[in-house]
Amino acid sequence: MTDFLANLSIGFANALTVINIGYCFLGVLIGTLVGVLPGLGPVATLALLLPLTYALDPTAAVIMLAGIYYGSQYGGSTTAILMNIPGEAASLVTCIDGHQLAKKGRAGSALGVAAIGSFIAGTVATLLIAVASPALSEVALYFGATEYFSLMVLGLVGAVALSNGDILKAIAMVITGLLLGLVGTDINTGELRFTLDTLTLQDGIDFAVISMGFYGVAEILKNLQAMFSQEAVSTIAVKSPWPNKKDLSESAGAITRGTFLGSLMGLLPGGGAMLSSFAAYTVEKKIHKPDQTPVGEGNIRAVAGPEAANNAGAQTSFIPMLTLGIPSNAVMALLMGALIIQNITPGPQVIHTNPELFWGLIVSMWIGNLFLVILNLPLAGLWVQILRVPYRLLFPAILAICAVGVYSINYNMYDIVLMTAFALLGYIFYQLRCEPAPLILGFVLGPMMEENLRRAMLLSRGDASVFFTSPLSAALLLIALALLAATLWPKWRETRQEAFVED
Repeated sequence: MTDFLANLSIGFANALTVINIGYCFLGVLIGTLVGVLPGLGPVATLALLLPLTYALDPTAAVIMLAGIYYGSQYGGSTTAILMNIPGEAASLVTCIDGHQLAKKGRAGSALGVAAIGSFIAGTVATLLIAVASPALSEVALYFGATEYFSLMVLGLVGAVALSNGDILKAIAMVITGLLLGLVGTDINTGELRFTLDTLTLQDGIDFAVISMGFYGVAEILKNLQAMFSQEAVSTIAVKSPWPNKKDLSESAGAITRGTFLGSLMGLLPGGGAMLSSFAAYTVEKKIHKPDQTPVGEGNIRAVAGPEAANNAGAQTSFIPMLTLGIPSNAVMALLMGALIIQNITPGPQVIHTNPELFWGLIVSMWIGNLFLVILNLPLAGLWVQILRVPYRLLFPAILAICAVGVYSINYNMYDIVLMTAFALLGYIFYQLRCEPAPLILGFVLGPMMEENLRRAMLLSRGDASVFFTSPLSAALLLIALALLAATLWPKWRETRQEAFVED
């Protein structure tokens, strides 16, 4: 305990300097804007700002870059709730219930609960990093290619489980997402796959292109259909811009569960914020009570849980990078690059060789989370004013944001064409009552699944039993099988009862 307090005092001494506080605030401010603006994303932003860190002090550079990452998790909920546009994969499930709440005039409640849940989860996860970094980082050592593949399988089964529609349609959407994830250049052989002989698809399909097509532009098409058929669209009078006591009490359990799940899954390479939010959403759906608003139709818990989880996952994903030198996602890989540029090698020795950086970063996360809640809660009332704009004026602005966001990724007009194609496909799926969320998760996890599958098969020389001889991999696959069986059982029982009904 004495050592822990001594380490924290080192962290506070470094994080509370005027320069580091300034860079922390700058980082979370940029991160919030990155999350709000669809298409930009923390990876692209960090890649652009990385050269600027050459002249900075190592602690200041890492504090700023880290603030951009976890700050973007806060901002991502804004467009997800107000416009049904997930700027990041981690914000995907927030769209489902968050936008439904916005349509009911409760956008302020959703935004407020998201900010509060993110703050609590970030604070707890940072404490977890401070207390248990060396011990928790060893969990990641047990994960090889076989375990990662099984974890991805569990994630895809979870996507089927969280679907509100027909289970078979959800499975079909997952498979469609996996196939779309195969588009591009084979990482092992260099062969081109499903590129239609175009240079644009050689690097695959960007997440922003497919997510804005299926969500942002497809949502516009649905609302335009409602306008022409004289149905109600999403422009509804906004009530309170703040969550009330009932919202906070209902969300408390979801925030706790999301924080716990996110803190654990952030340790795993390939897990982090995205899988954490999906896992939290699945949990909230499974523990739903009959007297509450159904999950998928505007349940406040289904916003609080995933938002807490993705922020906790974003924070704890620093553990394997700092203590083992293992990046858990693309952002952590960029942060590793920033440290290496500063002649600091991430790994087990960084706590001892650079304690001022390690503990300064941890304390800065508490400061950054405080800055974020101060920034986001007062802005909730400002953001909800967007919903007061008549939809005939709002949808051209949303369309312009989507087009500019997609174009700014590669400065390629073909990406806008692709976004339009996915929007039309998303509209068709809407008419067929197929949810896009399982497809998006399949698209994101597909390349990682393929990479780990092929790596595991190479290491085992083609022996597929390796996925079952590893105890951890076998356990994950058994959990996935049990979850799939529990999801399919009601459908099978209903079909069986119908088959035996006498005429």
